[in-house]
Amino acid sequence: MARFVREVMTAGVTAVPPDASLVEAAQLMRAQDIGNVLVTRAGRVIGVLTDRDITLRAVAEGADPLTVSAQAVCTRPPVCVGPDDEVATAVSLMRRHAVRRLPVVAEGRPLGMVSLGDVANHYDAGPTVEF
Repeated sequence: MARFVREVMTAGVTAVPPDASLVEAAQLMRAQDIGNVLVTRAGRVIGVLTDRDITLRAVAEGADPLTVSAQAVCTRPPVCVGPDDEVATAVSLMRRHAVRRLPVVAEGRPLGMVSLGDVANHYDAGPTVEF
């Protein structure tokens, strides 16, 4: 069984600069078939922007997604883990902060993402119902 985040994470990230519009971020999410992007400045993670953030923090408030920046509605500061953190630590953070994905960073620089799906794929939970 995997013990460390580096063993279960998905390497690589999709990122936008802080001044990217929500439309740009949403189009990138659609093109990559993902639900979030990192917001980075000078190669360092400053926030996480999800499709839900765009919907609830901008569109539902009547904001124009062409003029609102990613930085304005992203989650800051982001909850992150390191590649050498234990998987249990990542799962605990996901539960505590009610998130499904965490950026994996080293010295502020993004290396990848770890999701509940990544964790589930590496653990055999066994049958969900036993007779």
